[in-house]
Parts: sequence; structure tokens; C-alpha cells
Amino acid sequence: MSDFCITPYSNQFKKEWDRFVDDSKNGTFLLKRDYLEYHSSRFTDNSLIITRNGSIYALLPASRRENIVSSHAGLTYGGLILGKKATTSDVLHLLQSVTGFLAGQGAESLVYKPVPHIYHRLPSEEDLYALFRLNATLSVRNVSSVIFSEDRLKFRDIRKSGIRKAIRQNITISESTDFKTFWQILTSNLHDRYNAAPVHSVEEIEHLATLFPDNIRLFGAFDGERMIAGAVIYVTTHVAHCQYISASPDGKGCGALDLLFDRLINSEFPSKRYFDFGTSNEEGGRVLNESLIYQKEGFGARAICYDTYTVPCKIS
Repeated sequence: MSDFCITPYSNQFKKEWDRFVDDSKNGTFLLKRDYLEYHSSRFTDNSLIITRNGSIYALLPASRRENIVSSHAGLTYGGLILGKKATTSDVLHLLQSVTGFLAGQGAESLVYKPVPHIYHRLPSEEDLYALFRLNATLSVRNVSSVIFSEDRLKFRDIRKSGIRKAIRQNITISESTDFKTFWQILTSNLHDRYNAAPVHSVEEIEHLATLFPDNIRLFGAFDGERMIAGAVIYVTTHVAHCQYISASPDGKGCGALDLLFDRLINSEFPSKRYFDFGTSNEEGGRVLNESLIYQKEGFGARAICYDTYTVPCKIS
């Protein structure tokens, strides 16, 4: 018999939720309420608070669509946010309790995106073992390219050549707040290459950057005063993650991104344990964009996986 108590999240718990994320062993700012709720008009919240003896033991950021609960449909990752006292046995029983609770709410399955290990402040893969025990199936596997700062590989010659080219053309790198100009570059590229649009509107990313100014930062490559390339970096305890990367035709032609990444990796974020370029997949990981991942691996990045599992919900 589990001694965990499960409570649906409501706004009265916002401070407690955010405080627990800060103190957890695997939470990041993306899992705080202000970030979770910026797109509340697109997702129905189904977040849960799991307590034991009156104290929060874990959180589950989640959304719901019909009979499917996702953790979280609007985020790259979610899953259980665990306190430092969480143990393997407890998390196994906890996740069993959560799926039973969701089944009692009419859910048929839980789509679960665990926080990748590079974001963990302490080892925190108890949920992966619990997923195995609950017969979860791996439904999506995206591969991301990551530099491990404690044992860096050298840049490939093609990346070094791009850096030298940008320097010869007097391209400069600096932090910027001009999200609108960068979004024009980004939107044009996504439309022309993939007939797609950014996940965030420019208004949304500007709003989030005001809420999390230390965590959401824009860096640009400039030809004089003109931005020709840029990257939005999500900064967490151990990781500098590229949320968006894009260059104009002029930026692509002069090696602007090569110089930008050289500065970000070696000057701006050298103390971060990981520099994460992000994923290079389409169609739920079934398609690998080989030219894109070749570019990222040219900086010495190598693979980690962002996984998604499907867990059956049933009352035990």
C-alpha cells in the first residue's frame, strides 16, 4: 500500500512548486510554473503534486488531451521532478501510484519525457527503472549533439575555416535583446527549408526572456550593426542549450555561425559541463538530418538521447 498522496496542481501551490523545482535534483527553469503556463491556451494542465507525510516528494508537470496525459506535451522534456531524498524503490511505487491515479481520472496512457541526464544536479534516473518495470514502450528517440567540457574534442578543419573566414570579414559576436530581428531570420529559414514555424512566437520568447533573464539569452553575429546569425541559449546549472539557431544567407556565406559557436563554447560558457546543440531529427526520431548533425559534430559534439515513453495507465 503506497503512502504517497497525489493532488492535482492549482495556482495556490505555485510558490511551493517553484521552490521544489529549485531544490530538486533534476528540475530546470522550464519546469517552473511561469514557463509551463506561457502556453496555457494551447494545453490543458494536468500537473500533479505527490506528497508524503505532508511534504512534497515529487512533481509531475503534465498536460492532457482527451484520454492521453503527457509530461509535458509543450516541452522538450518533463517527467517526474524528484527531491534529493528520492530512492529507486520509492519512485517505482510512486510512478505506479501516479498511473493508477491517472487511470482513475479516465486516462489510458501517460506519455513520459524524462529529463535527460545532462540536466541532473544529482543522479536521477530512478524513473527510467520504474518505466521499465511498468512495461513502458520507447516511442520517440531524438539524438542531440553535446560537448562535454571536461574532455573536449578538437573542432574539425571545416569549422576552423569558417571561423577564420568570419574573422577576416570583421564579423563580431555580442549578446543582444533584439529578438525581433533574429526571429525574422529564424522564421524565414524554417519556412523556406521545412515549411514550418518556430515553436514560440516572438512575443512569447520576449515575454519568457523577461521572466527568466538569466536563463534565456540571445547571442548574435553582426556585420557592422546588422545581425546576420544568432542563437537563443537556454542556460541551466550544468548546460548551455541551443534552443534556436539560425543564419541569414549572408551569415551562412561568411561563417558567422562558426564564429558564434566558437565564442559561445570557449568564451561565454566554458564553465558549463555541457554545451548542447539540440536535436537533429524529424518524424519522431525516425529521420536523421545528417548534414545538420555533421555541422554540430564538427565542433566536437557527440550524441545523447532525448527519449519519450508511453506508459499504460491502469488501476493497480
